[in-house]
Amino acid sequence: MKVAVFRKEHFNAAHRLHNPNWSKEKNEAVFGKCNNEYFHGHNYELIVRVSGEPDPETGYVYDMKVLSDLIKEHITNKFDHKNLNLDVEEFKNLNPTAENIVRVIYTILREQIEDHLDLKITLYETERNFVEYPA
Repeated sequence: MKVAVFRKEHFNAAHRLHNPNWSKEKNEAVFGKCNNEYFHGHNYELIVRVSGEPDPETGYVYDMKVLSDLIKEHITNKFDHKNLNLDVEEFKNLNPTAENIVRVIYTILREQIEDHLDLKITLYETERNFVEYPA
């Protein structure tokens, strides 16, 4: 019987949505205020869901302290109070939309969590706008 455990974290980051192959006018039309050349920021809320069979010896699906440490080491320390476009290698050539940020976070954490466990990432960009991966 599978059980899901969740860890909620947050980070603050700036970004600019921009396609360098488009004109200034097209970028402004598609991305609006999010195309501000001086960037803008969000207070992101991150929910990491790990699911699987509880270990018969510990009763844990996943040790929450270990999960917290993984998120801090690989995500929070890397993204918090950073300009995603300029400071985070994964976004040097990838538009840091919420959709792309959640996929990057998933890829980073998937490498750290055993394959027999399911992983889902939910990222709130605002209180009302959020994305999940995988869908």
